[in-house]
Amino acid sequence: MLYLDASALVKNYIQELHTDAVRSLVKDKGMVGTGLVSKAEVAAAFAKIARVGYITSAEARAAWETFCQEWPTLIRLRLTEPLITRAGELALQHGLRGYDAVHLAAALHWETLLGVPVTLVTFDRQLWNVGRTVGMTVWPAERP
Repeated sequence: MLYLDASALVKNYIQELHTDAVRSLVKDKGMVGTGLVSKAEVAAAFAKIARVGYITSAEARAAWETFCQEWPTLIRLRLTEPLITRAGELALQHGLRGYDAVHLAAALHWETLLGVPVTLVTFDRQLWNVGRTVGMTVWPAERP
């Protein structure tokens, strides 16, 4: 089971460092999930990548359209009030940014629901560190 935050999802659609590894990882797993907030975060990431000139606006739009077509194939975790409250606690306890705390809370919640380990896939260093601190399996194995 994989939980991908936005930093990992973007690599499925924009060629960057680690893109091939993420694509291979996702292809080999049956259950891949993310929080609903990822949809907005991925769109914002595509826009930023275009804004700084790494890709064109047309390439950002094409990546977004592909992402939207594939969105239904992901397990999308709803953001409930109890989950957001847990995210707030994680943010306070570990100094996480808001959406990073939401991703961690969602991944931990999914792991609890499934009763099996979920791997948190992230290229955000702080989220990766805190994920390990709270006992999650994180990917990549080495800190990004």
